[in-house]
Amino acid sequence: QVHLVESGGGLVQAGASLRLSCVASGRTFINYAVGWFRQAPGKEREFVAAISRSGGSTYYADSVKGRFTISRENAENTVFLQMNSLKPEDTAVYYCASKFTFDRTGASTSPTDYTYWGQGTQVTVSS
Repeated sequence: QVHLVESGGGLVQAGASLRLSCVASGRTFINYAVGWFRQAPGKEREFVAAISRSGGSTYYADSVKGRFTISRENAENTVFLQMNSLKPEDTAVYYCASKFTFDRTGASTSPTDYTYWGQGTQVTVSS
């Protein structure tokens, strides 16, 4: 069992930055790929970013590429999502998720591939 806790959300103006954190406990974190997903009211949960267990490979949705950066600090069991140049359309609940994998370099972009999920953190961007 892996327990994930997100933090760092909040209310900001367009153009601002936020840094989300996802802290894991329960299992050896380095064996897990991690993804960030978001869900806006009335919309499907969508992929935002993912990082391989080694941290050497990262993946981004086109809508956030160049603005968001995912990183991980395995010694701290933490994955970060740095969000810059935020837009009102980034408003959503952001979730981190983890998946055990033997693949050191891959990470899925599909929410159905992930096993463990956090409770989410709200990000609201005003125009």
